[in-house]
Parts: sequence; C-alpha cells; structure tokens
Amino acid sequence: MLAAYLKRGVKAGVVAGLVFGLLVALVANPLVAFADELGHGDGHAVGDQHAAEEHHEGSGGEQHDSAVSMTVTNGVSIVSGVLWGVLLGGAVFGIAYYFLEPAIPGTGGTKSYLLAVAGFVTVSGAPWLVLPPQPPGVEQSLPTDLRMGLYGGMMVVGALVCSLAGFVHGRLRDTHGRTTAAIVAMLPFCLLAIPAVLSPANAVESSLPSELASGLTGMIVFGQAVLWLLLAGTHARLRRRSVDTRSPEGATAPADRAPTAD
Repeated sequence: MLAAYLKRGVKAGVVAGLVFGLLVALVANPLVAFADELGHGDGHAVGDQHAAEEHHEGSGGEQHDSAVSMTVTNGVSIVSGVLWGVLLGGAVFGIAYYFLEPAIPGTGGTKSYLLAVAGFVTVSGAPWLVLPPQPPGVEQSLPTDLRMGLYGGMMVVGALVCSLAGFVHGRLRDTHGRTTAAIVAMLPFCLLAIPAVLSPANAVESSLPSELASGLTGMIVFGQAVLWLLLAGTHARLRRRSVDTRSPEGATAPADRAPTAD
C-alpha cells in the first residue's frame, strides 16, 4: 500500500519538477545571467582602444563558450528541478500523505492542495519570514552556519504550526462546523511571527538595481509556488484516476486505503 502512495508521489514530482526546471532554465537563468553581466559591467572601467580590439577579436570564441556554458547550466537546472520535484513528491505526497491522509481536512483533491500549502509553508514560507529569498551575488551579514540553523529551525516551526492547525480543525469540525473550524485553524499561523521577530536581522548588500533584485526574488517565490501547485494538481489527478479505474471489488486498482469520510 505504501508503495502505491510513493509511486504516485514520485510521478507527481517528475511532472512538477520538469516544469519547474524548464521555468528556471528558460526564465530564471537568463535573468541571473543578465544580472551577472550588469554587475560586472558596473565594476569595470572602459578599457583603451587596444583592449577593445582584442575583445573584438576574441568575441567569437567568448560567445561560443558562453552559449555552451548556458546550455550546460540549463541542462543542470532541468535535471535538478526534476530531482527536487521527485524528492518533494516522494517524501511529502508519498510517505507523508500515506500517514497523514486521515488527518488532512477535506476530501479527494482538497487533501492534496492542503498538503501542498503545508509543504510550502514548511519548506519555504516559514523560513522566508526570517531569511527572505535573495538574488544571486547578494552579500549577507549573518554567517552561513547561522543562516542554515535558522532556516532549519523555521522549517521545524512551520511543520509544527501546520500540524497544530490540522489538529485544531479536527477538534472543532464536528462540534462547531467546518467554517468555524477552518477560521480558527488559521490562527496558529500567527505564531510564526514570534520567531520571525526574535531572530537576528540579516542585513544584505547588493549592487543590482532594486527593480531587478525584486524581480529575481519574485521569480524565486513564484517558482516555488508553481512547483507546489503542480505537485498538488498532478497528485490529485493521479489519485482520482486511481479511484476511477478501481472496480467495484477494488481488484484493478492499487491497494490504497478506502477514502475517509470527512
């Protein structure tokens, strides 16, 4: 039974990871390359005529090397995106979904999307309250070890808050109705503000224009949101297809547990 859940999660991860990798390769990488060229352009003075002539003579080779480098970078980005999607799909929508399915509010595809929200909050949302995503090349005041510790700690806090929200919803759903339970279940997310306020500030310095830096940061947030949305949508579709192909006796479908009543 666990194998069927894990297989479905991995399939969702492949689809979502591939789209995410293509987004990085086709959109994010060109923006990063532009930002890198802009940064180098701001840091170097214009050379003399002899240097300009040498650059012109060697520009053909440089352009070829740049094209090869970008191709390799894009290929690595796509492969990395698929691997990241497989990891999240297998761990969250495979193993975690198998054990948490009865406790996740909603029915059918709603469970997939709620789990995606919890995954986004845990892996990205909560840590970003302390360490917002930064474009490449930004200098940060906090040391790397401390930033890693803060990021990991906020992931734990995010997971606990999501678990508390699910627990509150489950306790209030039958006695106070789904609407009230859903509203009250949102309150635990306010607890994320406490470690965000108490954590040390991470001052950053960047030579990029503020508009470009904001665009790169927005691309990071957008990419992660798209990844989790695709994971949830693909997982819900695969789960629905598994249920639809099941015979009345359940002989033609994987041995998933029966749907839980909400």
